[in-house]
Amino acid sequence: MLIAAAIWGFAFVAQRVGMETMGPHFFNAIRFFIGALALAPVVWFFSRKPKKSDKVDVSTKKLLIAGTLAGVLLFGGAAFQQVGIQYTTAGKAGFITGLYIFFVPLIGLFFGQRTGSGTWLGATMALVGLYFLSFSDGLSLNFENSIELKGDLLELACAVFFAGHVLIIGFLAKKMDPVKLSIIQFFVAGVLSLLVAISLLELITWEMITATAIPLLYAGAMSTGVAYTLQVVAQQHAHSSHAAIILSLEGAFALLGGWLLLDEQLPARGLLGCGLMLTGMLLSQLMPKIGFSQAKS
Repeated sequence: MLIAAAIWGFAFVAQRVGMETMGPHFFNAIRFFIGALALAPVVWFFSRKPKKSDKVDVSTKKLLIAGTLAGVLLFGGAAFQQVGIQYTTAGKAGFITGLYIFFVPLIGLFFGQRTGSGTWLGATMALVGLYFLSFSDGLSLNFENSIELKGDLLELACAVFFAGHVLIIGFLAKKMDPVKLSIIQFFVAGVLSLLVAISLLELITWEMITATAIPLLYAGAMSTGVAYTLQVVAQQHAHSSHAAIILSLEGAFALLGGWLLLDEQLPARGLLGCGLMLTGMLLSQLMPKIGFSQAKS
């Protein structure tokens, strides 16, 4: 999971660079197809080996339904993230996306999961941090700030979808083949992204793919094929709270990647916001006695 968090964090750099040569939904479509293609040999290899898993075999229909549901949530999160990253920095996008740690227990309320004061304390700190990141002079925004705020809000919507994705993956990964589940969700997310790209009349050319080859290969093979599959495999054995703590470190890696590779900087107010958000994320997970009752993701 730590490897997955690092890959995702640096993927924010690849995603932002990719927006210089192609549209966000076309970018997502290609990256998901690359991820599915990268997993195809793995699925073929393991399908030829005798099964040693203690999981009960599920029907192809159930596997397709599960993969489709996960793929729809993955598509939603990736779409908001990729569009939003055009208007904000890679570091901020990474930290705001990490708020899915806050939304996991919030969504859990609708499924009867109790949420204690520790979680709400962490959530409050995270929201205060988001305020410091998004506003430079109180609530008075100039045009440039409003554009960046648009990106921040899109990333916040992305966090809600990814929270749903973490919840559904945690439930499904224990019941079915994680690699097959991954390849189906990648294919579904890729098809939906391509349909949206076509409907929005995004420019689609082979030259755009070749010009964006390096960001696409990293986002496709590493961020999608490797990291998301690591998430599915790891969540078979890890409790949701432990998984959330480690995966939330993608925000720190995103900030590091933006600083190292894109020369992005945050003012002191923004750094304070990042610190409060990270503290809020960790508080909501590290105080189980007064936090939510082990929301299962």
